[in-house]
Amino acid sequence: MKSKPKSHAFKKLSRRLQRNTGKAIADFNMIGDGDRVMVCLSGGKDSFTLLDILINLRKRAPVRFELAAVNLDQKQPGFPADVLPAYALERGIPFHLVEQDTYSVVQRVVPAGKTTCGLCSRLRRGALYRFAAENGFTRIALGHHRDDIIETFFLNLFNGGRVKAMPPKLLSDDGRNVVIRPLAYCAEEDISRYAKARDFPLIPCNLCGSQPNLQRQAIKAMLTDWKQKHPGRIENIFRAIGNVSPSQLADRELFDFVGLGEDNEQPPSRDDWLLPARDKLKTVLMASE
Repeated sequence: MKSKPKSHAFKKLSRRLQRNTGKAIADFNMIGDGDRVMVCLSGGKDSFTLLDILINLRKRAPVRFELAAVNLDQKQPGFPADVLPAYALERGIPFHLVEQDTYSVVQRVVPAGKTTCGLCSRLRRGALYRFAAENGFTRIALGHHRDDIIETFFLNLFNGGRVKAMPPKLLSDDGRNVVIRPLAYCAEEDISRYAKARDFPLIPCNLCGSQPNLQRQAIKAMLTDWKQKHPGRIENIFRAIGNVSPSQLADRELFDFVGLGEDNEQPPSRDDWLLPARDKLKTVLMASE
């Protein structure tokens, strides 16, 4: 592995990524003392950057935690099997390989020309969740970043009719795994520059990422255009995702519009309304540890 670049620009970039990652970890209590963190290493720029930054942060973290790199071998033709274990060995990180032929399943089930991302993602998630639970990992770290979260928000808004994104931290449906996204505050542009400067041995995906005309690509193009024409808009969108006012929307399951004003009492403030939900989430997460 090449030596780490020492230019002023790289140091500034590295500090920003580590600062944003550290802040996300702290804000959402992603990693605690004694946690065993399973970093999903796919071979892409995001997962390489995630592992690299977590290795650096662990050196000065106020808590002790373990790191392990895990790759899901999807039996993708031509995938270089030696790259990821060799990289993990160089960094002194335990490496585990999970084998599941999701590639053939996706190719067989999804009609030609249709998007494979949904099925592929579900199959990957199931395999990784099982491995984490069976091997005692307390956190599953994924490489999704700020732009992924914003893109998912608009995908759900435009195509699903839902106000929904990717949470920085979540409990799996079966309650067995806590999934974290430590790069939630990091911009994809920074990650791309960092990965290039670090010269990670990137492995292209020829299953989902290479598909033309994906809805996500259209959303990405829209956001890129906004970024160029309206500086600060992307940052404001991400800020809004974490600054929700339920009483100013129209979801009757999130706010009691029907009972509002019946007893002439003052409606609860945003923080008062969210407090029970926050307490419930905290109880569930603590019970899973």
